[in-house]
Amino acid sequence: MKILLAGATGVVGRRLIPLLVQAGHEVAGTTRRTERADLLRGLGATPVVVDVLDAAAVRAVMADVRPDAVIHQLTDLSAEDFDANSQLRIEGTRNLVDAALEAGVETMIAQSIAWLYVGGGAPAVETDPLDASLPPYAGVAALEEAVAEMPRGVVLRYGALYGPGTWYAPDGAIAERVRANTLRLAPSWTSFVHADDAASAALAALDWPAGPVNIVDDEPATTADWLPVYSAALGAPTPGNAGKHAATTGRPVSNEKALSLGWKPSVASWRTGFAQMDGASGAEGAARADARVNGRADGTARTY
Repeated sequence: MKILLAGATGVVGRRLIPLLVQAGHEVAGTTRRTERADLLRGLGATPVVVDVLDAAAVRAVMADVRPDAVIHQLTDLSAEDFDANSQLRIEGTRNLVDAALEAGVETMIAQSIAWLYVGGGAPAVETDPLDASLPPYAGVAALEEAVAEMPRGVVLRYGALYGPGTWYAPDGAIAERVRANTLRLAPSWTSFVHADDAASAALAALDWPAGPVNIVDDEPATTADWLPVYSAALGAPTPGNAGKHAATTGRPVSNEKALSLGWKPSVASWRTGFAQMDGASGAEGAARADARVNGRADGTARTY
């Protein structure tokens, strides 16, 4: 199968390309910057330089590549600019969907988030409503509505991504806040997913039916539970009650649907994942180098 991977240089995209290639797929990976082309070639993808906010350029790429499926892993968090990320979700997704439909593409897999459910109650499932009062809602709703126009559009609602190259890496933005004691213990919930498992879900989703799927690990946790463990893994003091946390949700999130579709997280709990953070492995060192190519030490730069 020929795959157009939008956002190929991001945290998930860099992990996903080798998985797709190993599965026998041909991958064309998008980037907005020509200097990232060698990175994509090294991972096994054909680089495609395009700004997805340029609708005409996206149509031209889609007509040229003629993919069997589009995988949308676009983000824009280079400066924790959530407005820019929302714009990308709205305009970038719209351009991808319009171009894909025009080119006769039937399948799109798209990245969304799992921490937008209305708070309270049992672990959230995919049919539960999203909270329109939360700032990311407009972008997420626009993305999911656009992807639903595809003959087969699958939305992956990722939990809080952690692992090398993410905000939770030892050199990432969340780690910096822990060391600065600007995160607080709280009863609010976070559902995590290791970035490797997010990538494996994107590969598996090529065979899934249309609709949203929560991609989270097996152990949702309150900040009061996970933050001391994370802090200890960093060798930092446990934070007190000052500051805030950026990726909490009002309720835990269920991964039962994903499990029923055959996906299973290789890192079943953040407890295991955090414990493995001590020391920079070769993979982590490579991820950090890639992050520097993308312009930010924590790997959260633009992935388009």
